[in-house]
Amino acid sequence: MTQPSSSDPTRDATPARPGPFTRLGRLLLHRWADGTLTHAIPPDLLERLGARVAASERRHTGQIRICIEGGLPLSYLWRGASVRERAIAQFGKLRVWDTEHDNGVLIYLLLAERAIEIVADRALARAVPPEAWRAMAAHMGEAFRAGRFEDGLTQALSEVSALLVAHFPAPEGGDAGPGNELPDAPVLARGWVLPGR
Repeated sequence: MTQPSSSDPTRDATPARPGPFTRLGRLLLHRWADGTLTHAIPPDLLERLGARVAASERRHTGQIRICIEGGLPLSYLWRGASVRERAIAQFGKLRVWDTEHDNGVLIYLLLAERAIEIVADRALARAVPPEAWRAMAAHMGEAFRAGRFEDGLTQALSEVSALLVAHFPAPEGGDAGPGNELPDAPVLARGWVLPGR
């Protein structure tokens, strides 16, 4: 397994354990956001995003996954885990690391905190400096903080696609390799699952 890039190594550090009121507030925020996931990200938006991923992947040899989650799982909240930690976990779970050219990218959106994380596999991480990833995520955050999720995700997809085209363009009339290795449809992850459901 390849290592995903870290746009900011300090974000991977384990944060100080939050107090009980802070943890309770974060828990409530994440549970509420999990319940609003399908309202914030309707099925027609998922279809449009999937079509945009498919169109993007015809222009380069990379693989892009989009993962949207309402709130973090209870275990992450309890220990005060970062959004980056969850994005890296989803990167592995969705097998974005397992591509022919090691140039998969995960665009992860956490609705509860209106945070975006971009996790790139090692070949792309070597080609693009960490500052570029940080800058990209920072200016995309404006759309997410305003609740314009489609705008923010479309912008993220466009910018990631531009990097993949620049560094891993599709060959002219040649064999692009294994083709579409990962599904194009975005994933709606549910961090909070009640027992028996």
